[in-house]
Amino acid sequence: MSTTRPYPPGDLGPEPGGAGASAAPAAAPPAGQIRRLRLAGARGAVARGRDFARQALHDWGWLPAAGADRRAAAEDVLLVVSELVTNACLHAEGPEELRLRCTGKVLRLEVSDLGAGQPAPRSPHRPGRPGGHGMFIVQRLCLDWGVVRHADGAGKTVWAELAAPS
Repeated sequence: MSTTRPYPPGDLGPEPGGAGASAAPAAAPPAGQIRRLRLAGARGAVARGRDFARQALHDWGWLPAAGADRRAAAEDVLLVVSELVTNACLHAEGPEELRLRCTGKVLRLEVSDLGAGQPAPRSPHRPGRPGGHGMFIVQRLCLDWGVVRHADGAGKTVWAELAAPS
């Protein structure tokens, strides 16, 4: 439930492995796989981001989903991508780049933008009102999420981590 983390995007901690770890399923993506999509100035950024993520999930064996759990995990990823890119469009002068990074245990989504704002779930959350649900959805679906300011002071990266299906 954090909103800021002191280490840079992409620092996911130790990889699963060692003597007691079980082998990864055949459909697991290659560990450390990173996909990047430049969105600066792009029209239809949300749809482009979602299509890009869907293709990565297909390439990594998440889609077509073998069961309800995998289907739900893939749908969660696509929803979180949509929410993060939409927030950058609405509140941060548009997204610059979408990155997806997958390890054996975590899928990390990152959206970079040039905005100065700090995303946060609207509090209190009012489910019956239109708008203001994006970061609440991200918070509910993800293991963790946060914001890392760019070192040059121009913008930030909003990241979210979801569990990879087993």
